[in-house]
Amino acid sequence: MSADENDLKRRMEGALDALKREFVGLRTGRASTSLLENIQVDAYGSAMPLNQVASVSVPEPRLLTVQVWDNGNVKATEKAIQDAELGLNPQTEGNLIRVPIPELSEERREEMAKVAAKYAEQGRIAVRNVRRDGMDSLKKLEKDGDISQDEQHARGDDIQKMTDAYIKQVDELLETKEQEIMQV
Repeated sequence: MSADENDLKRRMEGALDALKREFVGLRTGRASTSLLENIQVDAYGSAMPLNQVASVSVPEPRLLTVQVWDNGNVKATEKAIQDAELGLNPQTEGNLIRVPIPELSEERREEMAKVAAKYAEQGRIAVRNVRRDGMDSLKKLEKDGDISQDEQHARGDDIQKMTDAYIKQVDELLETKEQEIMQV
């Protein structure tokens, strides 16, 4: 594999990682610590990630608990969870915040599945754009006489195989996420 192909592989991997991050933000009916991952809490005079002021755990499939380390940050943490527009209603007991995860309606599940499909399509497009860049650079190398036509075709086939493998991973991620969303 040439340096070019390593770069293409790295960029396709990046598209896959971006898709995984998008999927983490999609709420399913199950509790997951990643649900609160992007929440910022106003603590100590600045916005801080939730995981720097508290620890989050999943004691039950439909419940998150947030253990705030400093009593002075409990109210700010509760407010940050409420303001995150995730449809969550935190309940505070001392410095422990319980966050019950509500059931998703059938309609909301279907909406989430459509959003997941849209994210997956963006992932496929990103992978195909990387393939196009790779194919264009191969054509240029062949045109400039740096590689033979046979080598261009062989390397083009390798790029296509790599693209197919990444598209398949995108489809598998989508299928898993859809099952997760539709699970009652």
